[in-house]
Amino acid sequence: MAATELETTHSDSGVLTHVDTAEVPSAAWGWSGESRRTFRAAGWVVAVILVAMTVGNHKGRVEDVFLVGFALAIVGILIRDTVLRRKPR
Repeated sequence: MAATELETTHSDSGVLTHVDTAEVPSAAWGWSGESRRTFRAAGWVVAVILVAMTVGNHKGRVEDVFLVGFALAIVGILIRDTVLRRKPR
């Protein structure tokens, strides 16, 4: 019977790999996978850029509402990720 849970491999660099080294030889060197730290940093950078885009030469405030709304959504996702990561399993 097949297991219902996915197995993840954690390397020393904090990168999650979900690939078999037989299929992707570069996975043995840590070149495959996801870096959560990089994704979180990119999320914060994008949120700051969205808020910075509210300053500009546009006259309407509809753009500002969408920019700030998307920035708040990204910040909410990042905070949720941080809270769920610290929660004991």
